[in-house]
Amino acid sequence: MLNKWKVLPLLVLFLLLSSTSFADELLSLKGGYQLLSPEGSIAGTGGGVERTIDVERDLDLDDSENVTAEIALKWGKSQFSFNYLPISFSGTGALTVSGEFNGQTFSATDTVKTNLDIDLYDIGYTYYLINLDDLPTRFQLGLELAVKVADVDLTFNTFNALDAAPIIAESESVTAPIPTVGLRSRIALADFIGVTGRIGYMEFNDNHFLDAEAQVEFSPLPMVGLYAGVRYFDLKIDEDDVFVETKFSGPFGGLMVRF
Repeated sequence: MLNKWKVLPLLVLFLLLSSTSFADELLSLKGGYQLLSPEGSIAGTGGGVERTIDVERDLDLDDSENVTAEIALKWGKSQFSFNYLPISFSGTGALTVSGEFNGQTFSATDTVKTNLDIDLYDIGYTYYLINLDDLPTRFQLGLELAVKVADVDLTFNTFNALDAAPIIAESESVTAPIPTVGLRSRIALADFIGVTGRIGYMEFNDNHFLDAEAQVEFSPLPMVGLYAGVRYFDLKIDEDDVFVETKFSGPFGGLMVRF
């Protein structure tokens, strides 16, 4: 059995080395609630010409209200993050244009029921080019590389006033990985309050994704806090038989834990 007086110096040395090596390490877990309002369009055709179906005017989609989760690990000047956000829009509207959707004909007098579900997975790596963490007001600014994986399910059903059965009953699914390049920044005004922001964009194979957010973090306790902010998406997916060009924006907030 080891003598406790021999173990104690080793333990102190280990703690000193750990504090030096891992002082910049920070694991944060966030869980919250996101409200998003949609605008934009999906595409149909008519006479060989694209017909724009407006998600507000024609589809009357409701707001999306879903939970969101994020894990972030900081190590020195690097940060790894994973964010999951389910987005779900549905609505019943009246079409204002005639045309075709996936070869099926619809009329301006038809009623349309739509469901648009997007599971968004956001995997990112940030390298902080500026990392001033030893000042009263801390400032970080870094280059972020990320991959946004959008798993999209679209259901489009139309009905007329004379028949209860749907005229069009179309469902399409596509998974589109979209890489983005952007910036991430954080300003800590004090130990208990900070402001963070990020923006990323990329156009890739007729798809594009713009993701921007700003949030305030408030930690009345060292390891537990609250956060709130606003997020904006500009998403275009043109894959196989699915064309969706939409913008989502809205507030979010929740709880965070840091280690």
